Amino acid sequence: MVQDLDMMKKVYANFKSNVDSARKLLGRPMTFTEKILYAHLKPANGGQGTELKIFGRGQDYVDFFPDRVAMQDATAQMALLQFMSAGIPKVAVPSTVHCDHLIQAEINAATDLATANRDNAEVYEFLANVSRKYGIGFWKPGAGIIHQVVLENYAFPGGMMIGTDSHTPNAGGLGMIAIGVGGADAVDVMAGIPWELKFPKLIGVKLTGKLKGWSSPKDVILKLAGILTVKGGTGAIVEYFGAGTESLSCTGKGTICNMGAEIGATTSLFPYDSRMSDYLKKTERTEIAKMADGVADCLKADVEVEKNPEKFYDQVITIDLDTLEPHINGPFTPDLATPISEFAKAVKQNGWPEKLSAALIGSCTNSSYEDIDRVTAVAKQALGQGAKAKCEFLITPGSEQVRATIERDGQLGVLSQMGANVMANACGPCIGQWKRHGALEKNSIITSFNRNFTARNDGNPKTHAFVASPETVIGFALTGDLSIDFTKEPITNDKGEKIMLQPPKGLDLPDKGFVKDEHGYIEPEKDGSKVSVSINPQSDRLQALNPFSAPNVNSDFMGLRLLIKAKGKCTTDHISMAGSWLKFRGHLDNISNNLLIGAINSFNGEPNKVKNQTSGTHGAVPATARDYKAKGIGWIVVGEENYGEGSSREHAALEPRHLGGKAIIVKSFARIHETNLKKQGMLPLIFATPADYEKIREDDTFALNPKDLAPGKQLTLTVKHTDGKTEEILLNHTFNDQQIGWFKAGSALNLIAASSKK
Repeated sequence: MVQDLDMMKKVYANFKSNVDSARKLLGRPMTFTEKILYAHLKPANGGQGTELKIFGRGQDYVDFFPDRVAMQDATAQMALLQFMSAGIPKVAVPSTVHCDHLIQAEINAATDLATANRDNAEVYEFLANVSRKYGIGFWKPGAGIIHQVVLENYAFPGGMMIGTDSHTPNAGGLGMIAIGVGGADAVDVMAGIPWELKFPKLIGVKLTGKLKGWSSPKDVILKLAGILTVKGGTGAIVEYFGAGTESLSCTGKGTICNMGAEIGATTSLFPYDSRMSDYLKKTERTEIAKMADGVADCLKADVEVEKNPEKFYDQVITIDLDTLEPHINGPFTPDLATPISEFAKAVKQNGWPEKLSAALIGSCTNSSYEDIDRVTAVAKQALGQGAKAKCEFLITPGSEQVRATIERDGQLGVLSQMGANVMANACGPCIGQWKRHGALEKNSIITSFNRNFTARNDGNPKTHAFVASPETVIGFALTGDLSIDFTKEPITNDKGEKIMLQPPKGLDLPDKGFVKDEHGYIEPEKDGSKVSVSINPQSDRLQALNPFSAPNVNSDFMGLRLLIKAKGKCTTDHISMAGSWLKFRGHLDNISNNLLIGAINSFNGEPNKVKNQTSGTHGAVPATARDYKAKGIGWIVVGEENYGEGSSREHAALEPRHLGGKAIIVKSFARIHETNLKKQGMLPLIFATPADYEKIREDDTFALNPKDLAPGKQLTLTVKHTDGKTEEILLNHTFNDQQIGWFKAGSALNLIAASSKK
């Protein structure tokens, strides 16, 4: 049965007329992105929406009505706690919860899943009961990774979705605008409130030619990350076009869109084509394919756009698939891109560990049937020539549907023979849920994941993590050595003989169809009013939320102290670590004990060691924040470029708010984090002159006047140094009138709760 078919029928019934109206207004051809955005100015079920007008890219805030919401278990806890506190009886749009983040990889799939069900029973029960009560679909632990399950069951061409995970754009592989957000944004949409987004700029990526040899869809985004860097896509949607798109499978397109999060893009998407139609039919959604076929001309950029892309996109990049090499990105950042022909040299020049300690295939980015089938093709070659993996080798299927299908079709058996350990259908090591034994020393791993920030995968800052395609990962697993280019050089088999590997070929879809997951999904109650949801006050995993207080703009922002001046990269992993901290995602006070413990203090070059200005002693960041809060002292954080890049986790915004923070002042923000801070009543502010970052001293005292907060109007930070000198620093912000309302109310949720009681 196709999920939410009635909703999609309504979207498609109005899609063409909405696009035609927008094209008439604009008076020009339209990109695919623009068609979807303009088609979602009103809710699918009718009703009032945003007035149709020409919106300025990167300028105008626009209210959109997404078709659905998806949440993973780690972020769903806080999102649903917020939804419960708003007093709304049922979600207004189709929504789902997916239990994929809390399963730790250690031994094998069965053992690890049993451990997760035991250790997380309280959280899983809470999520299941909230889902049943409020009309939310619930996917049980082991059913699969959220983005793979969404692609298999919910994504549809021309649709619009938000998800509480930064890799929600994976659904762009099925021609959907899917955007990662914080939990408070999800609450808006589930409450039936329009969702606000600054109208994005558009980056057009033209694909020509066809992939050859060892190159794969993953190499497209690895190369693009090297071109645009981790912040090059900020405030923009990446739209792929050109003849090259048609040569890529639907799941291959999903891989590319998924990792678009690593360039800071709002989302990424591909035009609808026959490969998407094939995928919909294989996943038993022929009805959707037929509806999409009926408006196919609307599900891609207009012909004139493809002919003259420079006229319609803010930036155009061309990638020739014919000449694209496999790429390896890293270590420590996903945008350090090196083609394989230059990688061995880079390894030696940079002193990266040549010996490979582990190779990992999976994650939401690369765990499709096609990925596993191509990897299996390499494994069969190797086994036939007497070679097996020369390092630890882990496989993580993307969903139970994929796992059961590759078990039936024999791929799992082949990979096990080669030495692979198959883990649970979950995020696992990609998000730090890897109970790795040993490997505390400096070492290298290679993964088919998306991120490789310091210590992200295994908690070890000495681990050099490299990101590549699944085909490249298994190639290096067979060499055990990063200095060997297996695409051109022979590798050594288990007998010491030299053998050559040939480029793999594989199926993107199973000939016999997919094996459906019949047990992973639980429907919500039709009437959830009798379902009770309880939270144990003594729990260390879950905590009911108390609303944040509205600020006193006359007194709360005087006499502020500096909590930390962060140096260099400060991602959401630095601000609110994952890994072992994931278990506290439903307990705001407990998880706040990881606030900024990974950030580097610019004054001493150390993490989690800052000066307490009232005692003169040095201590942990969270403890210092708690001390300031107990003494009624507000504080600020100062940071550098692209502050808050990475995950959509709103805990990185909730924690500073909970511990008494008033403002985060940086050179620039990542989009999702800036919005999350605004939603929670914080002040995300930007140095008007980036060099003013250097003026901030450890013992300074600060004052702000948010009473003057207005759209487009700068704020002034008054800085008092201990030598008696005072100076004023101008700060920019991106608040609009509605967002200023969030700030004055104490949070966006406070406004929702107030309106629901009227």
